[in-house]
Amino acid sequence: MPFPYVLLSAAVSLDGCLDDTGPERLLLSSPADFDRVDEVRASVDAILVGAGTIRADNPRLLVNSPERRAARVAAGRPEYPLKVTVSGSGELDPAANFWHTGGEKVLYTTDRGAERARRAGLATDVVALGPELDWRLLLEHLHDVRGVRRLMVEGGGTIHTQLLQQELADELQLVLAPLFVGDPDAPRLFGPGAYQGGRLRLTETRRIEDVVLMRYEPTAPGVADAVAAADRHWLALACELAALCPPSRTAFSVGAVVVAADGTELARGHSREGGDPLAHAEEAALAKIDPADPRLRGATVYSSLEPCARRASRPAPCARLILGAGVRRVVTAWREPDTFVTDADGSGLLAAEGAHVVVLPDHETAAKAPNRHLLPG
Repeated sequence: MPFPYVLLSAAVSLDGCLDDTGPERLLLSSPADFDRVDEVRASVDAILVGAGTIRADNPRLLVNSPERRAARVAAGRPEYPLKVTVSGSGELDPAANFWHTGGEKVLYTTDRGAERARRAGLATDVVALGPELDWRLLLEHLHDVRGVRRLMVEGGGTIHTQLLQQELADELQLVLAPLFVGDPDAPRLFGPGAYQGGRLRLTETRRIEDVVLMRYEPTAPGVADAVAAADRHWLALACELAALCPPSRTAFSVGAVVVAADGTELARGHSREGGDPLAHAEEAALAKIDPADPRLRGATVYSSLEPCARRASRPAPCARLILGAGVRRVVTAWREPDTFVTDADGSGLLAAEGAHVVVLPDHETAAKAPNRHLLPG
C-alpha cells in the first residue's frame, strides 16, 4: 500500500541522548537550527509525535514563521500541518498544548485506547487501529484518508526506533549537539532490537552554528514481498535513469538498478545504453556484474517497467536474464502494456520461477514520463 514519505527528525548530544533527566527540557539545537526545523515543518503535510513526548515536553508543534504559514495558505494548504500522535492506552491530558494550538489533530490508538480517549473528550479525531498499534495501517490511513504525502516525525526515541526497525523511515535528519549528558537514565534516540542491515547513505552534512545536521536515507532492500523505505529510493533512481534513454518510437525507455541485500549498488543501466539500439535496461545492468558474484542471489532488481517476458530483438528476455543471474526479487513501477508485445507478463514468468515481484504504483507516473509518446492519449 502507498505510504507517506516518512522523515525522522531528532537532535542528540554527543553521547546519543535526547534529553537529560532534569525537570526542564534540554535544548540541544541552536537558534538557527530551530528555524530550519520550522522550515521543514512548513514543508510537510503532517507532524507526528508519540504520547510520551506530549507528556514529557508538552509541545505545540507549530509553524512559527508567519511568512511560512502565509505561503502555505497561498499554495492552497492549511495554515498548519496536521498534528498526529500515537498512544496505545489513549491516556492523554486533555489540557496539553498539543490539542489547543495549530490546526487539525488526529490520535491513532487501539480499540481500548479509543474508548478511553473519547471519554476524556480530547479535542481530536480518534482513529482506532485494532487491538494493537499497527504502523503500516497508520501510515496507510494517513495517506489514503488524510491525504498526507510527507510526514515529519519528531519523536520520541521509541517512535523513531519502531519506524526504523520496521523499515518505514525514508529519511533521518539528525542534529548532533556539542555537549555530553552522561546520565545513564537519560532517554536515548534509538533503542535495542533488530534493525535492517547495511549502511545508510549520507546525503547531506551541514554546519548550523555550533551543531551539525546529517541527513541519511536507508539503502537495504526489503525482503520477499515486504516493502522497505529503501525500495522507494532505488525505484525512484530507476525512473530517473529511464529519462536518460535515447528516445525511440519502437521501444520503451526503462531504467534499472541492481542492489545487494546490504544496500550496495551492484550496477545500473538504461535502455539503448552505450549506443546499442537493442539494449534493455535490466540487460545493460546485469552485463556489468560478474555472473559469479555471490551477492546476486540476495539482490533486488529495480526496473521502472516490468521486465519483459518476450522480445523479438534477442533470444533471452529480461525476466529470463534476471532468473539466470540468480536474482529472486524484482521491484517495478509499471506493468508492461501490450504496445509492442501482446500478453506481456514478465511478472508472471518471474513468479512462476519463485521470484518475488513487488509493484509500487506511486512511481508509475515517473516511469511513464519518458514514454508518453508511446502511450494512448
